[in-house]
Amino acid sequence: MDQSVIINTSTIFDYVRPDLLKMEDLIRQQMKESYVDLTNALELLLSSGGKRVRPTITILVGKCLKADYHRIITMAGSIELLHTATLVHDDLIDGSLLRRGSPTLNSKWSAGATVLTGDYLFATAARLSSETASIEALKLFSQTLQTIVNGEVRQMFSPRCLPGREEYYKRIYAKTASLFETSAAVAGIISEAGKETVQALSTFGREIGMAFQIADDILDFTGDESVMGKPKGSDLRQGLITLPTQIFIEDNPHHPVVEKITTSGCISESEDIKGFIQEIIDRNTIEKSYSIADEFIERGINALEILPNTIEKQMLISLVQSQARRNF
Repeated sequence: MDQSVIINTSTIFDYVRPDLLKMEDLIRQQMKESYVDLTNALELLLSSGGKRVRPTITILVGKCLKADYHRIITMAGSIELLHTATLVHDDLIDGSLLRRGSPTLNSKWSAGATVLTGDYLFATAARLSSETASIEALKLFSQTLQTIVNGEVRQMFSPRCLPGREEYYKRIYAKTASLFETSAAVAGIISEAGKETVQALSTFGREIGMAFQIADDILDFTGDESVMGKPKGSDLRQGLITLPTQIFIEDNPHHPVVEKITTSGCISESEDIKGFIQEIIDRNTIEKSYSIADEFIERGINALEILPNTIEKQMLISLVQSQARRNF
């Protein structure tokens, strides 16, 4: 198939919508005997938006490799539940009151109830993954959960305003790319596609996951505050150095705020932060960040060469190309 053909993103999600609806029905079935408030919380989370990119990847790869349909839908549901659980905990940790313009669970419930809901979703995701009857898939799922939690704890206890690309890449792999990696690789495992194909899918998922998080970090500077539910440069305000800031630091080592970051490890005055954020936006750091995301995307797409030339493969390529420079 000609990889130069670009399929519209809406076409992709129209194609997988029946599969995603089956996935959501399967998720709801897991909650039938749950306490009513847990069921209501899940309905709130499922209806709060999101494009379901991760399970879409699982479904498209599975269809491309002609995997057993029920097992792929089951694993897609497990992936989406795991992702949802991480969002519940992330919003609580960050104190976020809005996500995608809607109130977060922790804005309505106590911290304890929010944590327990996230825990319940983690457990439900693990149980659902076990229903694929694949020890290898379950092992990968468990390792991914470990990676995500370890990354979150490491971030919480690491010094604030810690510059360095290596540190940044480790953080976003644990936070985001690890689950993208699993979303792709697990479909190969269930398809019994062989080690070489599974490894290629791991590379694909990891690389596009890195690009996806870089795009998120760019949006932290360029996005609409009313949609994001937080001010521009929110990560920097919390002491997190993301790629746009890192590039600015590398390009402007003698900038007074950069010197403050590299010597004292943080920015104390709010005016410094506000002005610094605007300088990052005004310089060419945003375009440089996009260029690095594009490099990750290219490596990810190249890894797909091992897959058969199907419509699903083309959709995977178009999907990841569209996500690299998204505006929401």
